[in-house]
Amino acid sequence: MSRQQASSHKPASYADWFDLAALAEEPSTASAMLRSLKQCLADGNRVVAARFDQGTPIYRLLAARSWLVDRVLQYCWAYFMASDADTPALVAVGGYGRSELMPGSDIDLMLLMPDTVTADINSKAEALLTFLWDIRLEVGHSVRTIADCIEQSLADITVVTNLMESRLLAGSRDLYSDMQAATAPDKLWNSREFFEAKLSEQHKRHHKYHDTGYNLEPNIKEGPGGLRDIQMITWVTKRHFGTASLEELVERGFLTQPEYQTLVEGRDLLWKTRFALHTLTGRTEDRLLFDYQRTLAEQAGYHNDGETLGVEAFMREYYRTIMKLSRLNEMLLQLFHEEILTPEGPGEPVVLNKRFQARNGYLEAVNAGIFSYNPMALLEMFLVLAQHPELKGVRADTIRAIRTHRDLIDDEFRNDLRARSLFMEIIRQPHGVTHELRRMNSYGVLAAYLPAFGRIVGLMQYDLFHTYTVDEHILRVVRNLRRFTVHEFATEFPLCSHVIGTIPKPELLYIAGLFHDIAKGRGGDHSALGKVDAREFCERHDLSEYDTNLVTWLVEQHLLMSSTAQQQDIDDPVVVNRFARTVNDTIRLDYLYLLTVADIRATNPAMWNNWKDALLKQLYYNTRRALQRGLQDPLQRSEQIQSVKAAALDLLGGGTYPAIWEQLEDEYFLRHIPAQIAAHTRLLEQHDRDSGSLVNVEADSERGGTEIFIYTRPQERLFSRITSVIEQLGLNVVDAGMVTMQDQNILETFHVLEADGQPVTGDLRMSEINATLKHAIDNDAEHDLHVSRRLPRTHKHFPIKTHIAFRQDLDDQRTIMELITADRPGLLSRVGRAFADCGIRLWNAKIATLGSRAEDFYYITDLNSKPLTEQKLECLDKSVRKYLEQEDS
Repeated sequence: MSRQQASSHKPASYADWFDLAALAEEPSTASAMLRSLKQCLADGNRVVAARFDQGTPIYRLLAARSWLVDRVLQYCWAYFMASDADTPALVAVGGYGRSELMPGSDIDLMLLMPDTVTADINSKAEALLTFLWDIRLEVGHSVRTIADCIEQSLADITVVTNLMESRLLAGSRDLYSDMQAATAPDKLWNSREFFEAKLSEQHKRHHKYHDTGYNLEPNIKEGPGGLRDIQMITWVTKRHFGTASLEELVERGFLTQPEYQTLVEGRDLLWKTRFALHTLTGRTEDRLLFDYQRTLAEQAGYHNDGETLGVEAFMREYYRTIMKLSRLNEMLLQLFHEEILTPEGPGEPVVLNKRFQARNGYLEAVNAGIFSYNPMALLEMFLVLAQHPELKGVRADTIRAIRTHRDLIDDEFRNDLRARSLFMEIIRQPHGVTHELRRMNSYGVLAAYLPAFGRIVGLMQYDLFHTYTVDEHILRVVRNLRRFTVHEFATEFPLCSHVIGTIPKPELLYIAGLFHDIAKGRGGDHSALGKVDAREFCERHDLSEYDTNLVTWLVEQHLLMSSTAQQQDIDDPVVVNRFARTVNDTIRLDYLYLLTVADIRATNPAMWNNWKDALLKQLYYNTRRALQRGLQDPLQRSEQIQSVKAAALDLLGGGTYPAIWEQLEDEYFLRHIPAQIAAHTRLLEQHDRDSGSLVNVEADSERGGTEIFIYTRPQERLFSRITSVIEQLGLNVVDAGMVTMQDQNILETFHVLEADGQPVTGDLRMSEINATLKHAIDNDAEHDLHVSRRLPRTHKHFPIKTHIAFRQDLDDQRTIMELITADRPGLLSRVGRAFADCGIRLWNAKIATLGSRAEDFYYITDLNSKPLTEQKLECLDKSVRKYLEQEDS
């Protein structure tokens, strides 16, 4: 059988593949038939699976499985319907109707009934359907008359779509033919209505997947560029031309032979992946979950090498395939749009310039040879589109011409002053930059013009932190940056919207966004490697030395602000001054702040929350004040403490310092803002110490989280108990600090978020947290350390080796412990137990969970407030690892 035959569903026999002895016998009883047919189907499935492993073309496997099921159903129909076999009709619909039966797919059937049906026929049909389930056919069925088909088709386009793909398996051919005639385009859903409805359906489906197929757990069937997009093409072809043959699109001039080959090869790769996925899971499963990606990659022959994981190479091939299919889908739908919606022709051209014109709202080249004799038009087209936002897209013939001529973008092209000027002009446009960069990526022009970008197209990062492929992430960063400039979205990130309006050259920010992750996947420090690429780009595009240095600095330091805000104490003037010295001036600060916010939000939408927003704002404001004060005159800690105390005292009504402050070390005043200090002071002064511990839960509007303030007597493993209770309550700790007062009582402050990253809300919830913590603190019990929490299924696929590193903080005479490990139940509690075992005093903790990866920083000393000795470091390293390796906390 040829590929063309398969795509047209021309009948073929697979009798030599299967043992059909059970179908040759005259059935004696239903019971005997059940055993033999179950065996026949099981043997048939094994044959098909074996041929898949042997590399038999996938289209033959799907057709063969459909062929075998056809034979079984026809055999069962004859037995159960007996004398009534020619009255109703048994019809295959859906994927089974297309003879594309996957291992886990349902057998979609319709029992087409005449208007008048006897009770005997109904009884026989029920017995047949029951029997099909008994022989383990996963049947999805409907029972309809022709009138039902008409009524339901009018109400739901998916019904008429199924009927279009139907095949008669057994029964009345006349009845089936009448149904086809009654639901034909001249009766309902003509090709224009059908196309418009299906196009709307596709737009909604794509939007469900965030308009990208580049999700890290993509849906092979439903996602953009997936099998449903190919089916969309065949449905429109069938409705308008009366054939589902993709090959006929070549004959009608809608596809070239190479395009047809690309379409079929892409479809076959998706088919093979879906077939393997169904076989692996033993069910209908169309999501390429992390649970299966490694196994599927190995089965497909992808193995780890020195630089790339096999699973990353496998997924990259998948992503690049769906990109090609998306391009073809867009082009064909545009051609269908012209053929079906504007049969009178695309309309008169509206001249845009000497090379481009518009027809019916779509851009086109003035002639087919424009790109061959003027290759610069390959970039100019995107500039024209950005300058004409009224245009709806690009005409299909022009898309095809771009794909045909994009190999003209070579080194000579890239070095041409005209090309360099065009690209920079696109980047500098006030509107449409994101749309055109995305379009350039989709058409393969961006990868051709920026070869470094081409190396990261379809590149995934196999972790739970990065939600998108690298190229998709980069384009989302640029989109986020552009969004800051749009007035309608000014309320989303008011500070970002204000700051971006003050920077002198926004295009430098967009270039930094394009290059910040462009060196991912090469090994080594991607920031340093990306800096080299960015410098080459800037120099080639004739940017000034100042602008070049700014862009390359942003690329090299794009992680600095995020790491500083989340890993260090940004209330501490020493930390702020150190960061300010690296940033050096307010212009760099503005650019870096905008890039950081856009980057975090484009990495994983679930990771952005009010807490991170507040941290970055606070670091931005603190650094801006430090830079305005002057790096030669940095704010000293003593000045900070005096300033904070004075402001807190004003909030308390003035007068002398409260007596309670004499019990507090300078560390407390460095870590808290005046409003917190004033609130804590009131709580401590009003607290009856005979009533036990003090617990206060309150929203922290300035930090975007919820503060838990605790005052208690010194206790064994206090930090472990508190953190275990907090986790049992479903809260995540993002920041923790502990102060020992001069009377040895303990002040602890925790900033927490709910599991969804939002602050705690509601009086009842806050009361629950307060009461539970107070009970745990006042009733010291070892069993309180147990934490039971189910980790997401995805975490098990990303084993993370525990990394513990120590360094001395000379400014504070403390030791910083960096812990990178897999997130697990009771992580903070386990670390706290290690601290207790080794006699460690915790001063501050910065907690971050990135997908399945915990990255925590602990600022610690010994019990005498001295940095840890080598003996202490060894004890702590061993103890932390011991508690982390325990299966249950």
